[in-house]
Amino acid sequence: MQKEKVTLTNYEEAIQYEWIETNGLGGWSSATIIGSNTRRYHGLLIASAKPPIERMVLVSKIDEKIVLNDQSIELGVNDYGDALSPQGNQYLTRFTKDLLPEWIYEWNGISIKKTIFMVQGENTTVVVYTVLKAPKSFKLELQPFIAARDYHTLQNNKSNLWWDVDFEEGVFKNHPFEHSPNIYIAVPGATYEHNPNWFDHFNYIEEKKRGLDYKEDLMNHGTLSVTLKKGQSIGIIVSTENPKGRDALQLLEAEIARKKALLYKQPDNKTIKELILAADQFIVQRGENLKTIIAGYHWFTDWGRDTMISLPGLCLSTGRFEDAKKIIAAFAKSVSMGMLPNRFPDHEEEPEYNNVDGTLWFFIAIYKYFQATGDKNFVLKELLPVLTDIINWHCKGTRYNIKVADDGLLFAGEQGQQLTWMDAKIADWVVTPRMGKPVEVQALWYNALRIYCEFLLLDNQLEEAAKFAAKAAQAKQSFKKLFWNEDGNYLFDVIDRHNKPDASLRPNQLFAISLPFALIEEKEAKAVLKIVEERLYTPVGLRTLPTYDLRFVGEYAGGVFKRDSSYHQGTVWAWLLGAYVDALIKLKGSKGKSMAKNVIAEFEHHLEEACLGSVSEIFDADLPQNPKGCIAQAWSVAEVLRVMKDYKLY
Repeated sequence: MQKEKVTLTNYEEAIQYEWIETNGLGGWSSATIIGSNTRRYHGLLIASAKPPIERMVLVSKIDEKIVLNDQSIELGVNDYGDALSPQGNQYLTRFTKDLLPEWIYEWNGISIKKTIFMVQGENTTVVVYTVLKAPKSFKLELQPFIAARDYHTLQNNKSNLWWDVDFEEGVFKNHPFEHSPNIYIAVPGATYEHNPNWFDHFNYIEEKKRGLDYKEDLMNHGTLSVTLKKGQSIGIIVSTENPKGRDALQLLEAEIARKKALLYKQPDNKTIKELILAADQFIVQRGENLKTIIAGYHWFTDWGRDTMISLPGLCLSTGRFEDAKKIIAAFAKSVSMGMLPNRFPDHEEEPEYNNVDGTLWFFIAIYKYFQATGDKNFVLKELLPVLTDIINWHCKGTRYNIKVADDGLLFAGEQGQQLTWMDAKIADWVVTPRMGKPVEVQALWYNALRIYCEFLLLDNQLEEAAKFAAKAAQAKQSFKKLFWNEDGNYLFDVIDRHNKPDASLRPNQLFAISLPFALIEEKEAKAVLKIVEERLYTPVGLRTLPTYDLRFVGEYAGGVFKRDSSYHQGTVWAWLLGAYVDALIKLKGSKGKSMAKNVIAEFEHHLEEACLGSVSEIFDADLPQNPKGCIAQAWSVAEVLRVMKDYKLY
């Protein structure tokens, strides 16, 4: 995908587009396509000290200056609030994002290509400059801006960052403060001029829109300079480890080869290739030998629910079976009182277990893993005991009043807790509490029981299998009795503790159709699909409430309170397209597949907006359905990729 000069030279338009490269550890490099940072989460090197957590913005950016004879221009772009300075986007003629992000700058007969990528398994970013044209040799000056802070915070000029720099054989080294990693910047053949200064009031417009602090001061220690000529390439290595002696151009070749390998034997389809590359960015290391899935960039870590929903699309549909196994194993080790963690906090605190559905999605992920791999030994020997523990805890009761009720359905909830995926909470106010028996939780519980029965049969535990098959049948019968809304001709969203139904029209009911074991019959299923199509479907996902609902909010915007209170009150979620396509094809066969292809065709334009080549977390419910939230969300990418690959929607 490509953006041309007419877009790049228009600052307000250009900053709507972003890029991200990741390192498989939870770290990243990211900015707008013109290099102006608009978020606190933008930076050239965001490192993960203890993968995938403890992330720090170490190097915010490196701005370049070209000096030819007695003339010079600056290629950087910075928003200082009352001024844009410099405005290097005026020399930017093309931005391309295929395997890697690339920029072409042109000035005074000089044409330079810049490429940025990260080294997998390292907190290392590489910037490669290639001189395509030049009338004579010229000087490239590089000005690094150091943030050296936690990725959620902002730096200021009152901080006691250390100004000392060691520079030897083209390697800049700075230790910003006592407990931080070292920062190394290797520029082969460079000279260094030490002139430390604070640059104040970088403005991050996206933070301002979100109602948060948005001004940052950054430290520049000095300038690195190197002389270049036509045909020459030079690689800049920015790292937490000493890169002395490493060849940046060899690292570039290795990363291109790695990404090409991801696409080997994949369908020759542009959208699928983009989604496979996007999928790769979320699969990261956890500890020494295990893997996990980052829920979204830039501010999420790994969440149990998001990981299990994302795993089939990110790993199984792409043939990454070993990664899937390591992810499942990592979460199996973290089960407590029959529950999967909701999320792992940023700084090695104890995992949080406040969710009901993530544990049940674990069953779906394992079932699909087994279908894809036939790995009977892993499933029966290592996972079945864990699943047994989970089922037993749910039957007798676990945290947050999660327990099987007398009718065989799963009850969940207590005051002040948000346990389903609709989990917005502001102070003590749970925006969508859904206490009782949420519709998708019943679909997941029924599927968990059915999947558990299949594994018991596979393990020759016939009596236990029969016992839990009866429990599944009871749950299905009770569901039919309680959840059908005769007046609306769709499923209730929640049945509360007093068996009072919530008739909110929400997309959650689709899971009673879309999961491996359907919970409702064809007639009711078709009615559900029809009303979801008419009231909730948009080209970029499903609304969480219909427009006629008095709680409906059409735009996700403003400060924290306003945004969180609208998070599931109309806001569109792209990940729900997966369940929608599943239902279409299950209920309408070949006609449904044709409709599903149209769903994908309508969606594909989004890969050319926001984070280029990836899928946003959410969208405004009202037209033009602008992308919002995380610029790259695991389950959004995963579910679109899953249905495209599994149903061959290309």
